[in-house]
Amino acid sequence: MKINFIDLQAQYQEYKTEIDREVLEVFASAQFIGGEKLISLEKNLATYTGSKHAIGCSSGTDALLLALMALDVGAGDEVITTPFTFISTAEVIALLGAKSVFVDIDEDSYNIDPTKIESRITDRTKAIMPVSLYGQCADMDAINEIAAKHNLPVIEDACQSFGALYRGKKSCNLSTIGCTSFFPSKPLGAYGDGGALFTNDDELAAKIRMLLNHGQNERYKHKLIGINGRLDAVQAAILGVKLKHFDKEVKLRDEIGSRYSDILENTAVITPKIAQGSTSVYAQYSVRVQDREAMIAKLAEQGIPTAVHYPVPLHLQEAFLYLGYSEGDFPISELVSKQIMSLPMSAYLSEAEQDFIVRAIKG
Repeated sequence: MKINFIDLQAQYQEYKTEIDREVLEVFASAQFIGGEKLISLEKNLATYTGSKHAIGCSSGTDALLLALMALDVGAGDEVITTPFTFISTAEVIALLGAKSVFVDIDEDSYNIDPTKIESRITDRTKAIMPVSLYGQCADMDAINEIAAKHNLPVIEDACQSFGALYRGKKSCNLSTIGCTSFFPSKPLGAYGDGGALFTNDDELAAKIRMLLNHGQNERYKHKLIGINGRLDAVQAAILGVKLKHFDKEVKLRDEIGSRYSDILENTAVITPKIAQGSTSVYAQYSVRVQDREAMIAKLAEQGIPTAVHYPVPLHLQEAFLYLGYSEGDFPISELVSKQIMSLPMSAYLSEAEQDFIVRAIKG
């Protein structure tokens, strides 16, 4: 049995007629940057999340960078975040000359542990940036409460959790600014890089729009130093089609993720724990196993692809050694990074494929 880690081809075939039509309309219009496709997508993204403003941009990484820029994060500032995430989260902080102050994760959710945040706040702290990892939101109420107490903005790195619910509210509309990614493998993915920012603050929204377009408030009038962070019209058109079908896919992902957990009960793996009042869009279905390399090899023998998100926490990455952290500083992140592995996951994974994967794990 051939199993795809993520079945993007099946998804394309499902929506092919609509996607092809929308993309050809962009080609016919020759309006490849901005235009009606982007305006429509942003309106629908805002409606979907309940945010006042949704702003398309060039990638999830650029969304995080733009959020920090909009909040005037710069040299000498500190941003509190997690070491157990993709490098983009801390990379953008470093690019602005600021310092990542890491806080260990909760062992059940793999998201930042709110009980450990307040002790890391200093007079240099400029923002808190929790990550909603693997498709489940961080404990945003607890984080926002701490932030409000210290008059700090919160940026939700929701690059893996677009579509997830947290206590009745959508991810990306849980803090000062929400950021997401539309990388092709994400639950809502483009056919190239893409991302978006979400906020209910009019001034921040206007500033972000300037920053992503070279700081322009009028053509060739540059009020700010910005970047080229625009979302192109082809990606906006593709995302517009996929967004119409997204709720159906979120439901399927939830059913597939829940079924995985049910049939993997009492096996050698630790399955994801979803907090009460939360849902997950299972951007990855990630489990923990004591001897990960042996499990990966065993599955590979039967043609089952796997991935590791993430094998080395950021504080131990060579790029961040200058921060002065050492092994042992964030023990839960370090433990999880040695055990975590992701199984095939998409809205198009069949029960037969799941059963085959689970038999291989048990075998």
